[in-house]
Amino acid sequence: MTSPTTPSQRRGTTQLTAAMVLSGTLGVFVVESGASPFNVVFFRVLFGALALGGYIAARGWLREHGFTPRTLGLAVLGGVFIVFNWVFLFQSYETTSISVATVVYHTQPFYVVLLGALLFGERLTAAKVGWIAVAFAGLILVSGVTPGDFAAGGGYLLGIGQALLAALLYGLSTVVTKRITGVRPHLIALVQVLVGIPLLLPFADFGAMGGTGADWGWLVGLGVIHTGLMYVLMYAAYAQLPTAKIAVLAFVYPAVAMVMDWAVYGHHIGLVQALGVPLIVAASLKVTLARPRAAAPAPRTAGRAPEAASRTATPVASEA
Repeated sequence: MTSPTTPSQRRGTTQLTAAMVLSGTLGVFVVESGASPFNVVFFRVLFGALALGGYIAARGWLREHGFTPRTLGLAVLGGVFIVFNWVFLFQSYETTSISVATVVYHTQPFYVVLLGALLFGERLTAAKVGWIAVAFAGLILVSGVTPGDFAAGGGYLLGIGQALLAALLYGLSTVVTKRITGVRPHLIALVQVLVGIPLLLPFADFGAMGGTGADWGWLVGLGVIHTGLMYVLMYAAYAQLPTAKIAVLAFVYPAVAMVMDWAVYGHHIGLVQALGVPLIVAASLKVTLARPRAAAPAPRTAGRAPEAASRTATPVASEA
């Protein structure tokens, strides 16, 4: 028998659904900003650090942050992976579409499992291997690659590769961040976006950022809405929801992204591509829910000092 839904779980469901809906609008903000991927990520981390840092300071969490030299180093390393994960994901929007890039990007859970087995000797069962194979069969369908793409200069193939590389970097960040304990996830997220400021500064082209028009509004939105507000909603929800519900609600993100891509830009995936989506969704849920409890992406941090391992600071399968 399943336990009845509590008011806390209902609130967490609303918060996480709102966060995933916001995630689904991310691609529109990126494209409409008109900036290069490096510029987009630079200003996202800049405005995101201001928004998230302000929230953390207001809550008084900086005084007893819980970081040690080791955990701070891990957070910084995770931040390097996260920042370049965003760069490659946003580049893939340009060479494929928001819909295709987002679905391909949702192979993240499988990289987490494979990296855990490769780097830390975590148990990789035959069932997980089978579901990973199913997911990559779905990936082949969703990518929609045809022989003509190989003969047309490989631009579309490059976009698929960029989305896959973004997913791999997200997986690396997740594996690293899982090793951090005793620190609130909000603080880990703040470190990760702060790392992005000096890291991306050499790549940012400020000469291309002329004017103060609507383009800046999209960039500010990426920092304040998609980094500050979205993370606050996510982490509040994670503390109140079981892993199973988190895993299911994570797929609100790609669903909304696909609807937004169609509504705003008229892009949609074809019938054959659509057949791959349920394969990736089903396999992701099976692999995610088969993980040991300690590796679940739901830090229990609400209302008390952070004790559990913290997850990476991006939207679930997040999460861009």
